[in-house]
Amino acid sequence: MTEITASKLATPKLIRPKLITPRLVTSIRRLPRLALAWPKGPNAFITIAGLLALLFVSLAILAPVIAPFDPDQQKLLARLKPPVGFANANPAYWLGTDQLGRDLLSRCLYGLRLTLLLALFGTLLGLALGAALGLLAGLVRGWVDALVMGLVDIMMSLPFTLVALFVVAIAGTDVTVLICVLGIAYWAHFARLIRAQVLSLREMPFVEAARSVGASGWRIATVHMLPNLISPVVVMASLNFSNLILLESALSFLGLGVQPPTATLGSMVGQGRDYMASASWIVAVPALLIVLVSLVAMLLGDALRDRLDPRLRGL
Repeated sequence: MTEITASKLATPKLIRPKLITPRLVTSIRRLPRLALAWPKGPNAFITIAGLLALLFVSLAILAPVIAPFDPDQQKLLARLKPPVGFANANPAYWLGTDQLGRDLLSRCLYGLRLTLLLALFGTLLGLALGAALGLLAGLVRGWVDALVMGLVDIMMSLPFTLVALFVVAIAGTDVTVLICVLGIAYWAHFARLIRAQVLSLREMPFVEAARSVGASGWRIATVHMLPNLISPVVVMASLNFSNLILLESALSFLGLGVQPPTATLGSMVGQGRDYMASASWIVAVPALLIVLVSLVAMLLGDALRDRLDPRLRGL
């Protein structure tokens, strides 16, 4: 009896952790209020798309700060290391390494940065060219309108991916050439949109009033028409931005984009396609980034269209 009592006394008492704490209860009680505060309908859509776009832009801007390694630094002893969580992974390389031992996370950050910059400058160039020609065609009319719209019809009838391959193969793979190719790709869409908007705006009463008091064509175009073109142009630019990301990725995948060792998302997919069977993460990570970034740009364009177009808002 004494031995049993002693063994009971010697058994350590189990201390169960207290799972439900006052802080947890307070957080749970706040969830309904957070759900009510979260925007609903089109506002929720544009909020999510905007937050994701802000995340990608922040990663691209802060790439030199948050990248753990030099994206071009090669370590052959650490080549083809899988991401953290897989067997034989190196904790220093969160997303693994490529065939030359370069850190995949650092290359993805720098590749995302360059891909976004190329698509951005290509969109701005196409917007500037299309806006100038669209305004000119809509205001001057006559043979100028016929010439511009003829060029637009030719550009929109061509398979531009093949044209871009031809131009890049002849002119070279310089960054400036690539930006020009991306800018020329979709200027016709901007020109057609702006011309249609100008033709509808030129008959509006405020434009007629400005013309009656002797306002010049330049003043009418810049002061009275351009502010009314911002909404459709912003929507078109966001949608074309995603298309330029895909076009740049396709050119880089085929080896006609930015040349190694400079990283873009498309070139990373192209360089890693020979290792898909043995090291699929080399292709999977940048390919997933391409899909996500282009999808976010499209979602943001759709959300902006729903937000800015009064016909889609039921007004």
